[in-house]
Amino acid sequence: MSLESILNAESVAIVGASKDPTKRGLQTIRSLVDEKYEGRIYPVNPKEKKILGFTCYKKVSDIEGPVDIVLVATPARSVPDVLEDCGKKSVKGAVILAVGFGEMNAEGKALEREVLAIANKNNIRLIGPNTSGMMNMHSGLNLVGLRDTPKGSIGLLSQSGNMALTLITEARLKSLKGFSYYIGVGNEADIKFHEYLKFLKNDPKTNVILMYVEGMREGRKFLQQAYQTSIKKPIVLLKSGHSEIGQRSAGSHTGALAGMSEVARSAFKRAGIIVIEKSDQLFPAAETLASLPPLKKNQIAILADGGGHATIGADILTELSIDVPELSEKTQRKLAAILPQAASISNPVDIAGGADADPTVFADCAEILLKDKNIYGLLIVGLFGGYGIRFSESLGLMEEDAAHRMGKLVKKIKKPIIVHSLYGSEKSHPLHLLRYYNIPVYDSLDVAAKCMGVLGEYENYHSSYQAKTNFVLNQGVKKIPEATEIISKAKAENRSALLEHEAKQLLALHGAPVTKDRLAKTAGNAVEFAKKIENGVVLKIVSPDILHKSDARGVRVNLRTEKDIRKAYSEIIKNAKEYNPNADIRGVLVSPMANAGTEVIIGTKIDDQFGPVIMFGIGGIMVEVLKDVAFRVLPISYNSAKKMIREIRSYPILKGFRGNPSCDERALRRLLLTCSDIIDSYEEIREMDLNPVIVYEKGISVVDARIILS
Repeated sequence: MSLESILNAESVAIVGASKDPTKRGLQTIRSLVDEKYEGRIYPVNPKEKKILGFTCYKKVSDIEGPVDIVLVATPARSVPDVLEDCGKKSVKGAVILAVGFGEMNAEGKALEREVLAIANKNNIRLIGPNTSGMMNMHSGLNLVGLRDTPKGSIGLLSQSGNMALTLITEARLKSLKGFSYYIGVGNEADIKFHEYLKFLKNDPKTNVILMYVEGMREGRKFLQQAYQTSIKKPIVLLKSGHSEIGQRSAGSHTGALAGMSEVARSAFKRAGIIVIEKSDQLFPAAETLASLPPLKKNQIAILADGGGHATIGADILTELSIDVPELSEKTQRKLAAILPQAASISNPVDIAGGADADPTVFADCAEILLKDKNIYGLLIVGLFGGYGIRFSESLGLMEEDAAHRMGKLVKKIKKPIIVHSLYGSEKSHPLHLLRYYNIPVYDSLDVAAKCMGVLGEYENYHSSYQAKTNFVLNQGVKKIPEATEIISKAKAENRSALLEHEAKQLLALHGAPVTKDRLAKTAGNAVEFAKKIENGVVLKIVSPDILHKSDARGVRVNLRTEKDIRKAYSEIIKNAKEYNPNADIRGVLVSPMANAGTEVIIGTKIDDQFGPVIMFGIGGIMVEVLKDVAFRVLPISYNSAKKMIREIRSYPILKGFRGNPSCDERALRRLLLTCSDIIDSYEEIREMDLNPVIVYEKGISVVDARIILS
């Protein structure tokens, strides 16, 4: 069912309506009246006749007219009966406020399943449970009971009522922007994040989507929808649960798995989502995207009335990959003509007291700077908006004139201006005028600079959109019959993993450069196979019951003589039997000793939220101690593989340093893409671990491989 009939409902019933001012049942009716909701309002309470002048009904099925949506403001245990009654009335949707469902315990999970089954049977779509409600600000459908929420073009999705309240309060007190919808997503028992995203994408009153997320039940579908939405409308998102404690808190609050923050962060960014790490930057980022023209290139000017703010601003922007380029000679000449001799006319521009007598110089400089062909945006930092407060009221009138001029300048030239002002929280009419002209004003320099970075990030995504993945898996497209047979054989033997040589055979079938190994059933076989290998050999135990060969002392390296090989073979078999007396020992794998090179690791797993993901990092102790790895949700593109390799901190090792040769990056990218294809083709594979992979100046070699089956 389309969400249109629910989120734009023309009639609403309030189950649990009350005359008690502390109860949501009364607060909601009062909010609907205050917001001038034009639809029908039906209070439901078997003990009351009328509430606020509205006729009360004993149950939803007693209501004469149609009911689009029901607010259920009664305890969790009552919800199944309420929904059964709603089914008799053909209600389209229900907002379930109660806690005590999947976010709590096994009993709560069972209750949530029961509620969902009843809703599905009766074709009722559910918002929540464990939600603060929903609001359609343009129709007055306020099912939250929150007053004075500003109307605007920002669609808000949040799994926390308190976070929603924080954002709404911030908008009301510090901005002229407001909201088109607020939806408390809650436990996602029925309607999921991606469904709300699709609705907001197509909603003409929503220009920017703002999200607070703790966990997702269908992360891949969300990524697929975000990929389609972000090219049309910006999505700004803060995901909590980065720390171990935060993940536990998120799980208990929403009943959803928080997941690995590195996976989520990279996945969201690839889908075009603006990922915010700090809560105080969340609303400003959305406000900026809803207000300003795009930053066409990451090159801006800084205009300051003090050197300290200018320097700090430049540092922050540089960290955000925003360039502060040299100004043209023509621009510098124009600035020199209107600024005092002590002013700095390079970029950042410090007017050095040039505005003390006439703050309109800010507008003069802004026009000069934005007409520079190498400048695509302007960050103003310092005291603007406070000259009239600090020095003289007459200066305030000049600031107002400058604000008018800068507002018209942005509209005419279509280049963004963001203002940081020490007086951002004061009642400053010049700053109010800037906001009126859609120029954001912040009293935090970090926030102001971040917002400029957000503009650049969103425009960069647009320019590279065609190279992005759509997160759609094409299961089985590159499946090879011989590889399928390897997996089928293991499954037929009730094995949960391929043996090492089987894993390498599967990889080789897809073109991966694996070592040429042979399975020896006897010590004599091992000697015979070793004679065909020029350098020394490695012997490794092969048993479906021993996945971690080193733990069983089942590995011997750098063996060169027949005597050493026979001795090692016997010891490996003996150690394996001692490690697991019941182990099914298939033999010993004979592998060539790998030449020295750089060790890397490639792994895949099934993420709880996003499905198949891939990991890349430097091998050896680097991955164990430093955890220097990069993640991507599969499938990946050639460009994604390239970025994965280059974003790890140890990338200089691969590039070569202190005279060491660089590694074959192209071969590494091909192997990452091969792994992506394999996981995309065989749904039976749960995990794959290639460790180590040795990378040389030319070529690579997969030395060890493990494949776990589902």
